[in-house]
Amino acid sequence: MSLLTDLININLSDTTEKIIAEYIWIGGSGMDIRCKARTLPGPVTDVTKLPKWNYDGSSTGQAPGEDSEVIIYPQAIFKDPFRRGNNILVICDAYTPGGEPIPTNKRYAAAKVFSHPEVTAEVPWYGLEQEYTLLQKDIQWPLGWPVGGFPGPQGPYYCSVGADKSFGRDIVDAHYKACLYAGINISGINGEVMPGQWEFQVGPSVGISAGDELWVARYILERITEIAGVVVSFDPKPIQGDWNGAGCHTNYSTKSMRADGGYEVIKKAIEKLGLRHKEHIAAYGEGNERRLTGRHETADINTFLWGVANRGASIRVGRDTEKEGKGYFEDRRPASNMDPYVVTSMIANTTILWKP
Repeated sequence: MSLLTDLININLSDTTEKIIAEYIWIGGSGMDIRCKARTLPGPVTDVTKLPKWNYDGSSTGQAPGEDSEVIIYPQAIFKDPFRRGNNILVICDAYTPGGEPIPTNKRYAAAKVFSHPEVTAEVPWYGLEQEYTLLQKDIQWPLGWPVGGFPGPQGPYYCSVGADKSFGRDIVDAHYKACLYAGINISGINGEVMPGQWEFQVGPSVGISAGDELWVARYILERITEIAGVVVSFDPKPIQGDWNGAGCHTNYSTKSMRADGGYEVIKKAIEKLGLRHKEHIAAYGEGNERRLTGRHETADINTFLWGVANRGASIRVGRDTEKEGKGYFEDRRPASNMDPYVVTSMIANTTILWKP
């Protein structure tokens, strides 16, 4: 095994200018991350210099067998924490050979929103709080839980330390450092309320980059758990009963909200979000109704309410924002399996472009 490790860790730059580019895209379910690698003649830092590529869409649920070719367009480059050196990760989106975005390409519509002059002028910032659950691979039961049984009730696990309370920290720490290495704007990690559940935060990131960074962070997490022999679940309610679900709380601000008098802008934005509550909920993740029950730090899925420092609200405004009269707010409705391209662009569209 030591020889295998040595081979994996070969520094290519000792012998060749060539690099490996791992192309990453989202498959047909909207949550399955796909990837494949290719050799490039030398280091690349400009995404426009990367070649387009293709894949068999009939094998990812994105094209029929008789016309299966899907084209992937490189959109952003990150450093590869697995191969290191000059090797790169490339986040892509998917198109037909004729250049039309395929139906599961959510990035294309998001990029149109974020390139709108009114949105660009507002410089929208996002902070995405990605919760997830680590599962024992062969039994699909949370890490640290007794097989076929349950741990003690919630209380001691949130932000905990200790072998009887914190499960999977090596995976979490490896992911944290790998994301920083990759150039992702990851801003922190913490243990969550349910044992075996964790969270990382991406941001503040501007516009479309928030979605790119979260998807690559998810990819890196999938790769690390693959190595560790653990399964990562983004299900919004992985364990039924008196256990917290998993969300992807979305913190948001615009230039106007961050300026003096921004609190009034925030209140108007929240009012608009309330008017489109059903449309947002429909786009905020599969199975979210199992999580948004009005219990376990959530508002009921059919109810829209906001409050200061209220974790049982749809939208939470922080004490600092209220005190300073400017800042950001948190949309607590998105599920852990939400598509960040959809959620971030929808919030910008509703709060900036939509004129009710």
